[in-house]
Amino acid sequence: MVFDTRRAPATAPSWVADAVVYQIFPDRFRRSGRVEAQRQLALMPWGSDPAAQGFQGGDLFGVIEALDHLQELGISCLSLNPVFSSAANHRYHAYDYLQVDPLLGGNAALEALITAVHARGMRLILDGVFNHCGRGFWAFHHLLENGERSPYRDWFYIDQWPLQPYPRQGENCGYHCWWNDPALPKFRHDHPPVREYLLGVARHWIAAGIDGWRLDVPDELPPDFWNAFRQEVRRLNPDAWIVGEIWGDATTWLGGDRFDGVMNYPLTWSLLGYFGARTVRRELKLAPLPKPPYQPLDRAGFQQRLEQELARYPQAVIRSQLNLLDSHDTPRALHALGGDQEALRLALLMLFLLPGAPCLYYGTEMGLDGGPEPGCREAFPWEAAPGPLFGWLQELAGLRRRLPALRSTALTLPASPDDDLLLLTRGEGSARLWVAINRSDAPLLLPLPAGPVEVLWSHPSPPGCQPLAAGSCLPGRGALILAAPTG
Repeated sequence: MVFDTRRAPATAPSWVADAVVYQIFPDRFRRSGRVEAQRQLALMPWGSDPAAQGFQGGDLFGVIEALDHLQELGISCLSLNPVFSSAANHRYHAYDYLQVDPLLGGNAALEALITAVHARGMRLILDGVFNHCGRGFWAFHHLLENGERSPYRDWFYIDQWPLQPYPRQGENCGYHCWWNDPALPKFRHDHPPVREYLLGVARHWIAAGIDGWRLDVPDELPPDFWNAFRQEVRRLNPDAWIVGEIWGDATTWLGGDRFDGVMNYPLTWSLLGYFGARTVRRELKLAPLPKPPYQPLDRAGFQQRLEQELARYPQAVIRSQLNLLDSHDTPRALHALGGDQEALRLALLMLFLLPGAPCLYYGTEMGLDGGPEPGCREAFPWEAAPGPLFGWLQELAGLRRRLPALRSTALTLPASPDDDLLLLTRGEGSARLWVAINRSDAPLLLPLPAGPVEVLWSHPSPPGCQPLAAGSCLPGRGALILAAPTG
């Protein structure tokens, strides 16, 4: 089957198709020591149990210190989890959207990071949490202090007075909150001052130099808010990337008037299910989903899912999807794969072979294997030497830069004689590639395309790049990229 959905105009920024993204959970990525020294902070020890809901002190100056590491890895775009002032280490409980958390270094640290990233030709996007705020948000705090007399009473959905922000068991907090969590009051987006405030936040940080937004739970806001959001953001920066956190079919959100792409979780489950069919942890559950998503797939099932995802959206969307294996909300891929590093290697390979922007969760290159959230939010082990996954990811990022076909949307899935052998072609004309991936431990016979072929890359690497002959085999857990014949 061939996919090349050219029916829609390109509305997304062109740079996204070339991007390799790295998601950072700031509190656990790198501690510079600068903020700690200035503020004499009582931080938790670096590497503490991530289930302990305290602060380990990662900051934005630490991200600047890590830019050499990230560029060496092949990263071109950073995606930060929330950075605004908050009383939670994940910072989804914002109390001031116009101030970077002092524990991260404040506004000066973000300004320095934006400057440093752009000086290297890299990009940076922020996490926007516009559905709800924290109990300490200035307008909500005003309600707690003044009750019904507060001029901000229409900013939130109030059921009863007085409000109980810390309710006892069985007690009603008196206001609408996200997933019934009193720590997260929900904004009233139909109230014009609320809408203008949130749109003003979007404008403020775009004007400050960020390159786009990743948007938290956007399907829980009125859709027309996102139409206005896109117009405001694109007016200031026509090249800004707008990515929504939609866990399933995002068709209604990707018509060119709201988001450029979404976090491509359906692809996540498919990649881990196929390449980790023998080891994937079937019992793992995720709160937003009705059924455990990590399930083994045979080649026919994987191909069907991949075809469905590639046929679902226009070309501009396919090029702008954020493709990932894990995130701050899911178990790390290596955990989901039961520790099978070879399965992870092949899943990462496929991630880099597909159209869209591949996204790495921080620490993947170090073999981090934290389990369900918050276990997946462990501290980056800077004292450890990079393992083999670092070199593997360097190699994959290099392939994506070197072979333009891997950044195109032209893709076919030829028939394969074996359930463990996945075949695909990428690109068109003289740039067309032929790819084979063997997920099994045993060598498999290669059904080579007709005509002369040139080996562009292989894993494991052969002693020399010799022409392949009929009857050649692909080693177990091996992969091959050929320059496909054009005749």
